[in-house]
Amino acid sequence: MNKYSVLLVDDEELVFQIMMDKMDWDSMGFEIVNFANNGIEALEMAQEMCPDVVMTDIKMPYMDGLTLGKKLKEQYPDIKIIILSGFDEFEYAKEAVRMEAEEYLLKPININELTGVFTRIRETLDKENDERRNINMLKQHYLKSLPILRESFYISLLEGRLKAGDIEKFAPDYQVELKGGRFVVSVLKISCPGDDGVEPDVTPFMLTLSIQKLVEEQLRGKYESKVLLYRGDIVVISELSGNGNINDYTDMMDRICKTAYRTDKVKVTAGIGNVCTEPSALRVSYRGARTAVSYRFSYGDMRAINIAEIDVDSTGSQDNSADESIRRIVKNMRRPERDELRYVIEDFVGGIEESHMPLSEYRTLIMRILVALMDFMRDYHIEPGAVFEEGTDLSMIIQRLESTESLKSFLLKSCLTLQDMVSDRRNSTSLSFVTKAEDFVKANYADKDISIEMVCGALNVSAAYFSTVFKKTTGKTFINYLTEYRMDKAVELLETTDGRTYEIADMVGYADPNYFSYVFKKKFGVSPVKYKQNLNPQTNA
Repeated sequence: MNKYSVLLVDDEELVFQIMMDKMDWDSMGFEIVNFANNGIEALEMAQEMCPDVVMTDIKMPYMDGLTLGKKLKEQYPDIKIIILSGFDEFEYAKEAVRMEAEEYLLKPININELTGVFTRIRETLDKENDERRNINMLKQHYLKSLPILRESFYISLLEGRLKAGDIEKFAPDYQVELKGGRFVVSVLKISCPGDDGVEPDVTPFMLTLSIQKLVEEQLRGKYESKVLLYRGDIVVISELSGNGNINDYTDMMDRICKTAYRTDKVKVTAGIGNVCTEPSALRVSYRGARTAVSYRFSYGDMRAINIAEIDVDSTGSQDNSADESIRRIVKNMRRPERDELRYVIEDFVGGIEESHMPLSEYRTLIMRILVALMDFMRDYHIEPGAVFEEGTDLSMIIQRLESTESLKSFLLKSCLTLQDMVSDRRNSTSLSFVTKAEDFVKANYADKDISIEMVCGALNVSAAYFSTVFKKTTGKTFINYLTEYRMDKAVELLETTDGRTYEIADMVGYADPNYFSYVFKKKFGVSPVKYKQNLNPQTNA
């Protein structure tokens, strides 16, 4: 039986213990994934874990349960919220109803009543998942949302088979509205259950339909989007209306990836392509999205990856005349796996040897390979002389590649060199990016309003990309890094000044001195006052 996750939030540990001891969570189909003592901690945990249910007290320090519930509903509309309160006040109950909380329960907790609540929530979650996975409904949804003609039209756009004039001519016939403005293509790659040896309950195709429906639901009302299935992936064509921010769009796709895992236990990675201003340029955005999603092997899955953020020098262009084998080589030069690049090069050269092609065709193919490599270097602003001894003199290069053995040696040396150069540049960019974020913290840690969104605005990146790179580079989340830096500064001030606790709290960015003391004690095991006293034990004797 699939278990749903529960996050408990209450500043009274006794409440936790009662629920743990008297509730049979396993038989009800739930599991407790974590505890939080206040709303701020709970919000951070929820953003990391994406629980199905959050049960929270109203009255808590630093952030109350109603505020927590509102923030969670804004980010994850289908999360289930249970409000606990020791006060039978109408305004509280009305506010809970307004935020669409599942239940509003009064303390002391009645275990039978609480069991009934979770039983109903379990039925609701099962029904929602069943509706999403229902085969007949999904088939009807597929037939209704993807008519053959419209699907063919969108695929033609992605493949670049329609000229600008043809797009304007055929779009009305297929009832397709492309209002103009700014467009972006996303590719969602699905890693289905069964890849790890465990058989899924439904077929991979039906899971894909389920995720497609989820994407449409999440984007509805936020972005004008077309969602279709293409080459085994989910492809999304979206309009960024007005001053729509690509970073906000990336964060939206990132939340969809996390929601897909929570609701369907399916790992989904979203690649975000380049923003374009004409429908005819959607093919470029689509190529960028496919390249971005391939980076999941480096950045991890269950997240959105924006090509403009990870491949800052790339325009998304590729040599259209190159065959699939050359594209595979170019694609793998963008990835860090050296063995895979060696494999595709050796496979490519082996295919040439088996074909016994005439010398004239062989030379033509060599020219196509060199053009693809030159295009790749131009995208990354790499001088050919840094890779080829002959620089840009392609005719001289071709002269020394008369045998497949010399070709293989040339490709292995050149392509692996390019792979290293791109990887070094990417690592350097990430390191610079993280250094800028750290410098931002050092300069602004006293600002009580500092947040991930503020840092991302300063760096002009999405929160999804920022969180991934920052944690991968530092081993810490941004919130953990900020908290640790503030605590180190607090210790420094305690040791070098006579400031009172509330003054030091204000100096390191905490508006609430009590919450500052709580965080300090959680990290160092003693309160700031006690820490100060321990600095001069003789004075306090």
